[in-house]
Amino acid sequence: MTNINFDLLKNSLDAVSLRQELIASNISNVNTEGYKANKLEFESLLQQAADGRSLHTTHASHLGGSSNLAEVNPILGKNTTTSVKENGNNVDIDMEMANQAQNTIQYQALTAQLNAQYRRLGTIING
Repeated sequence: MTNINFDLLKNSLDAVSLRQELIASNISNVNTEGYKANKLEFESLLQQAADGRSLHTTHASHLGGSSNLAEVNPILGKNTTTSVKENGNNVDIDMEMANQAQNTIQYQALTAQLNAQYRRLGTIING
């Protein structure tokens, strides 16, 4: 068992946690004039790294082309795929609620995987 498993799970849980904060912020600003919904890109970056492709960077402080799965970090951005309302806001409450449900499922799956890793480690240590 390598540290990459724990590092990858940690980064994934960090991304899911950050996504939850962004979703909560989007929902709380659903009626704020001019507010643009936030989004988080992580899974597609993870897939690129898994496929061995060089990762695209949009900012100097972002991940720089590594294909190491444990080094993949999320990128924050604005959602430009939803339509803008008359007040300039583009938060789609139905989409945000669906994203929240999906994010919760991802969190539960990741914590189950982390718990399984710790159980395996405990078995190795205790015999």
